[in-house]
Amino acid sequence: MADLQKDKIRMNRFNRTITTCIFLLSGLCIAQQVMATLANDLQDGQHILLMRHADAPGIGDPAGYVIAQCSTQRNLGDYGKKQAQAIGIWLTEQGIQKAEVFSSPWCRCLDTANLLNKGSVKIEPSLGSFFDEMSLEKRQTKALGAFIKNEMGKQSKAPLILVTHHVNIQAYTGKVVGVGDMVLVRVNKNGEHFSHTIYPSPKP
Repeated sequence: MADLQKDKIRMNRFNRTITTCIFLLSGLCIAQQVMATLANDLQDGQHILLMRHADAPGIGDPAGYVIAQCSTQRNLGDYGKKQAQAIGIWLTEQGIQKAEVFSSPWCRCLDTANLLNKGSVKIEPSLGSFFDEMSLEKRQTKALGAFIKNEMGKQSKAPLILVTHHVNIQAYTGKVVGVGDMVLVRVNKNGEHFSHTIYPSPKP
């Protein structure tokens, strides 16, 4: 009787061990699928990655700011710089080593884009903020769609990463995102938003 009880205990332990191994392997497979999906989606000619700039303390910009002068703008803080670097590392972990990176002319976006370390950064005016002049929303969003259509038409396999502001992302996708958050957007043939998946910013 005692031996039977011991056998049952051993069997239960064995079953728990097998169950744990299966659970861990399943989690690993799912994680790998997520990584592969993001990298593959960004190379299929139908997806882009929109990103809100990293943490920059404050709201808007000081009165009289000048686009060409970073010292007059709201800029990334120490946390924001670390956050941008962490996002770049996270993207590398997803299999994205290099990308076509475009940024709003605002310094907090340019700094975020450069700290991703995914290649040279190009300025794109349609990614610029219209926070101070919301009447530009429709025109600027239309210009963004035209820019995306043009870039997607180049048939490049390189991932397309666009660093911009929350107002631009909200106008284009209908979603409000936090600093450093990323939105994987599936676009139609006209460069317009079709569907999306939000990836929260990794913590530094």
